[in-house]
Amino acid sequence: MKIAYFRNMLGVILGRAELAMHGMDQDHAFYETLEEIQNAAKRSADITRQLLAFARKQTIAPRKIDLNAIIEEMFSMMQRLIGENINMSWVPGENLWPVKIDPAQVHQVLANLCVNARDAIDGVGRVAIETKNIILDDTYCAMNEGFRPGEYAQLSISDDGCGMDRKTQSRIFEPFFTTKQLGKGTGLGLSTIYGIVKQNGGFINVYSEPGRGTTFRIYLARYLGPEEEKGGEQDIHMPISDGQETILVVEDEVSLLDVVSSVLINKGYAVLSASSPKDAIRLCDEHAGKIDMLITDLIMPEMNGRELSDELLSRWPGIKVLYLSGYTTNIISNHGILKEGVNFIQKPFSLNALLVAVRKALNEVAI
Repeated sequence: MKIAYFRNMLGVILGRAELAMHGMDQDHAFYETLEEIQNAAKRSADITRQLLAFARKQTIAPRKIDLNAIIEEMFSMMQRLIGENINMSWVPGENLWPVKIDPAQVHQVLANLCVNARDAIDGVGRVAIETKNIILDDTYCAMNEGFRPGEYAQLSISDDGCGMDRKTQSRIFEPFFTTKQLGKGTGLGLSTIYGIVKQNGGFINVYSEPGRGTTFRIYLARYLGPEEEKGGEQDIHMPISDGQETILVVEDEVSLLDVVSSVLINKGYAVLSASSPKDAIRLCDEHAGKIDMLITDLIMPEMNGRELSDELLSRWPGIKVLYLSGYTTNIISNHGILKEGVNFIQKPFSLNALLVAVRKALNEVAI
């Protein structure tokens, strides 16, 4: 709950700064100050996402990504994480094939493997991150149990640390197995990485020798799906037309509810706002006209957002739904993976990103 509250407050800070800057001339005395507040909130949001990835509490929403871009974003943070005594290099592959995975899971894989590499190095050492395209043929897969032929983006992380013998390598992906001293590791890092890779239809290999270092190679299948699945971040600066639909906003954090309602009203939407599911149902019962869309938090008192949307859809079929969340929830099925086709935006979000998500959801054609 503390993380969720923090993300809500970041959303309020971002939203209020954006609302204050809206229509303000860039020469205004306060414009630069508001811009700094906005940038600080965005950096805090990025750090929060990374911390949640480390703690395995991030909502999982796979999408088409460029591995190189994700690694580039994280590289400076990884360098600080492993320390100044270790030289870290990064060699991105040219024209790397896209893959489909949650970026937070990539953050988690990188962080765990880089920390393991750091811990394997005594004193000064080297860690290398590399990506490239690779085609696995029948011969290779016959020699590597569980692998399937195909086109893959390969992520390699190597170190020149102490290495491992064959016996240790055979157990490293087991939950709770660790070679670290008591209190220095949980034994869940590599098993979590293994689970992430397998969950996304990929494969992982480890090559190591005592005293010669270790290389982990992760293979993620080339994604050949539609272009629009790249994700929303590159769309948040697109022109957004004004709306005229009626939207019900349900959010138990009143400050965030006020920000979301304000930006929607400013964009022309008619807004009904409720701070609880009970109030939301009452508003719907009292409202004489059509309600086009429900924007709801996933976790609230009384009932969760999925239950609320089911209740409203049973009464008023055809309502579009956009879910908001700052942390993972058990109402998303398939072991915490966000279902394809569900409209979802992660807290904290920029108001422009919210408006893009709203417009996209409203424009969807019901099947």
